[in-house]
Amino acid sequence: MGLKQLIQKCSKNDTKAQAELYQLFSGKLFSVCLKYCKNYAEAEDNLQDAFVTIFNKISQYKHKGSFEGWLKRITINTALQRYRNQGVFEIIDDTNIEDVEVTVEDDDVTLEFLLQIIQELPDRYRLVFNLYVLDGYSHKNIADMLDITIGTSKSNLARARKILKDKIEDYKTSLNTHTL
Repeated sequence: MGLKQLIQKCSKNDTKAQAELYQLFSGKLFSVCLKYCKNYAEAEDNLQDAFVTIFNKISQYKHKGSFEGWLKRITINTALQRYRNQGVFEIIDDTNIEDVEVTVEDDDVTLEFLLQIIQELPDRYRLVFNLYVLDGYSHKNIADMLDITIGTSKSNLARARKILKDKIEDYKTSLNTHTL
C-alpha cells in the first residue's frame, strides 16, 4: 500500500492503517521526542500524544511537501506545548549575553555523552538549542513557536551553548586527569 493510500485509510480511522503508519514512523519520531524531552519516559509520552494529534489531524494533510516533515512538526509542537503549559519560559534581560560557539573536534566526546548533556539542559535552553542548532529554525520562528521574544531565544541559545561548552571542557579535563 502506498503512502497516499495509507494516509487516506488513516483519515477514515482504519486502525490497521494507523498501526502501519505508527510502525513506519514511530522510530524516527521517537528520536525527535528524545531531543526535546528530559528522559526516555517523557519522550514515550510525547510520542503517544503526538500520534493522537497526528491521527486526529491527518485529514488536514494536503499532500504538499514532505509528509515526514509534517509529522515531525506535529511531534515537535506536541513537546513544546507541554513546556508552554508548564511555564518554563521566563522573560529575561538579554543584554550583555556573550554567544559561545561549541565545537566538538575530539574523539573522546561520544554521541551518547553529547545527547546526555543536551537532555540535562534546563528546559528553556534545551528546547531553543534543539530548535536552532539541530532543526535549523530561525530565532524569529522559535520566538513565535515558544511565545517568547527573539532576544530571549538568542540569550537562551547562548546560555545553552555556554553550559554545554563548560560540561564538555569538564569532561575532557576529567579524561585527561584519569590518563595521566
